Amino acid sequence: MRLPMIILLVLTIWKAGNGSRANELKADGKVLELDESNFDSAISSFDYILVDFYAPWCGHCKRLSPQLDEAAPVLAGLNEPIVLAKVNADKFTRLASKHDIDGYPTLKFFMHGVPMEYNGPRKADLLVQYLKKFVAPDVSILSSDSAINDFVEAAGTFFPIYIGFGLNETVISNLAVKYKKKAWFSVAKDFSDDAMVLYDFDKVPSLVALHPSYKQQSVFYGPFEG
Repeated sequence: MRLPMIILLVLTIWKAGNGSRANELKADGKVLELDESNFDSAISSFDYILVDFYAPWCGHCKRLSPQLDEAAPVLAGLNEPIVLAKVNADKFTRLASKHDIDGYPTLKFFMHGVPMEYNGPRKADLLVQYLKKFVAPDVSILSSDSAINDFVEAAGTFFPIYIGFGLNETVISNLAVKYKKKAWFSVAKDFSDDAMVLYDFDKVPSLVALHPSYKQQSVFYGPFEG
């Protein structure tokens, strides 16, 4: 066989192999099966990916699996998709060791390749609500009472919520960049007197802090620095 034909054959096989791998890593709403051959590729392919390190014999893992299956298509359908994946850590021990897995199931959330421990809820609907925080805008701009109510309801009870009423957007943006992983941030640009009564402030600008899980609410009047 001539050299050009050999090169062409090798390139064709390489291209086909890469195409097959690309198909495996599509965010198609299914939980991806990862191992040592495709883990790094998956982490680099998706901006947001939650990985379940499990063991087949683990009872908690078996109960978690259908919850992930249910959440996967919802998360894949977000404007900023979140991919769910799993690794048999009992089989791929080197991969588990590399990521400091010492119990099952262990969930790790990778944002732009950077891992963090996932300590949120594991029921499908709550897991979706929790993870939406990480792909939400840094600051939500709210232009009506109904928009404020919708924002608070969608935020859920897992993270503190900050609403700047009549507050310079730059102030909130600076906070949001620093604490994006820990809280929700918004600026209310248009609101009624009813909103002022509901959130218990009597002048603007003001910053209302809510922590729904503790049913706590605080108001700060500044000074605020942009």
